[in-house]
Amino acid sequence: MTRSILRWVLAAFYLLAGVIHLVRPEPFLAITPAWVPAPYTVVVLTGVAEILGAIGLVQPVSAPLRRAAGWGLALYALCVWPANINHFIMDMARPDGGLGLGYHVPRMIAQPVIIWLAWWVSRDPPAA
Repeated sequence: MTRSILRWVLAAFYLLAGVIHLVRPEPFLAITPAWVPAPYTVVVLTGVAEILGAIGLVQPVSAPLRRAAGWGLALYALCVWPANINHFIMDMARPDGGLGLGYHVPRMIAQPVIIWLAWWVSRDPPAA
């Protein structure tokens, strides 16, 4: 039951994040590391990946697409971690500290949890 609820919560989170990436890419462009090629295209594609991953997560139990979505979103969260680190560094360099440690430290801790959660919620529940 918990796995199912968390799967739907994570799917809703990724769906919303994906839509925001598409309709308001500016905040994501601002935190994209300078070494990322074609940052606008990358931000748009990450939004599409989030939306497709969310759709995949809500597929029925034992659906190969659901398992693939879990792996994809886990890898996605790993790949965008540099942008979160870049955001942290940029904010801490600002005179006002940006969003501050109260935002960034939990965000850094949450990233591996999100990676694991994407994989875990996409698995079949254990047999009873």
